Amino acid sequence: MPTYVYKFIETGETIEVQQAFTDDALTEAVHPVDGTVRPVKKVFTPIGVTFKGGGFYKTDSGSSSKGSSTSAAASDSSTSSSSTESASSPSSSTASSTAD
Repeated sequence: MPTYVYKFIETGETIEVQQAFTDDALTEAVHPVDGTVRPVKKVFTPIGVTFKGGGFYKTDSGSSSKGSSTSAAASDSSTSSSSTESASSPSSSTASSTAD
């Protein structure tokens, strides 16, 4: 059964109440200190869910995502070095093409 947080409107104090999903939200609750029934308002809080393990997203696929980033970095460095070589020695590429 889920636990919901309710806030006393007059004092601002909060309490936790276990309710079924099908139960209606409370409008009044017994104050834990003095035992009087007071108006309450439901407080919406983020749920505490933790996803463990790999494969929940395409980017979290473990070894394949690591391999693709490594290969992408390697291809970037090889592209930049080959473009530097061709720019620095245009005669060598011309010479090799005429030799064939």
